[in-house]
Amino acid sequence: MTDIASIDDVQQALAHEGYVCGRALATAVFLSLRLGRPLFLEGEAGTGKTEIAKAIAAALGRRLIRLQCYEGLDASSAVYEWNFAAQMIALRAAEAGGNADSAALTDQLFTEKFLIERPLLQAMRPQPGGAPVLLIDEIDRTDAPFEAFLLEALSDFQVTIPELGTIRAPAPPIVILTSNRTREVHDALKRRCLYAWVDYPDFEREAEILAARAPALSASLSREVVAFVQALRTEDLFKKPGVAETIDWAKCLLALDAVALSPQVVADTLGALLKYQDDIAKLQGSEAARLLDQVRAALPPA
Repeated sequence: MTDIASIDDVQQALAHEGYVCGRALATAVFLSLRLGRPLFLEGEAGTGKTEIAKAIAAALGRRLIRLQCYEGLDASSAVYEWNFAAQMIALRAAEAGGNADSAALTDQLFTEKFLIERPLLQAMRPQPGGAPVLLIDEIDRTDAPFEAFLLEALSDFQVTIPELGTIRAPAPPIVILTSNRTREVHDALKRRCLYAWVDYPDFEREAEILAARAPALSASLSREVVAFVQALRTEDLFKKPGVAETIDWAKCLLALDAVALSPQVVADTLGALLKYQDDIAKLQGSEAARLLDQVRAALPPA
């Protein structure tokens, strides 16, 4: 397990896992770890919010438990479910064996033997290596009732199962919540967290990220890639490419043995950068060449 004693330790530990972050974000992570407070990360999709949870888990040697949020997510799906199929088999076996004591049967059926643990309950259990990292991903996709339910879980680090009682975490999990800001998350939930905005990185930091995640890419091509993506983010697009798309594009260029960007290479690989046909159509033809010329003219010196 990595010993995190300072903000610099956070940056070094994350960098060791291939995650390059600035001091502001590293400070938020350090304070979250030191104070035992959930960390709420907000920003555009593809800026590395989910990846930081993975990097923290790897750096600390902890288990990563991920709760992927979606519209309609409720407490039973996030905490636990009963294995009804197994319960029915046990019930029929008991009836066939002549066990007619309904109270005893009920006690036997609603035990942990038939409990299916979902992410929130798993995070409250003891884990090898210490408390796990609980990633509550894209909380903005859920609705207000689920946010209200989370208040108990994040305030007291406990969940309640009517048939079994309250289960409290022996040690609070390291909680990371992410939001793409498709809607505002309620203030009551935010107040229980430390907050950090995860923005698109500047040129030098994105170049560092690319060097860490696609080290086989030449330095000259890496700088062209970063400059082109950053220029692309200034265009009027439906969905701007995130850092994840930068890394994907770099890996596509490596697979094609590209040594430099050209209008043809850009046009052929736009699907790695842009995910909407209207955005891709804007970069077809001479537009890709224009943007590429603009990038090369403004490319910072190495």
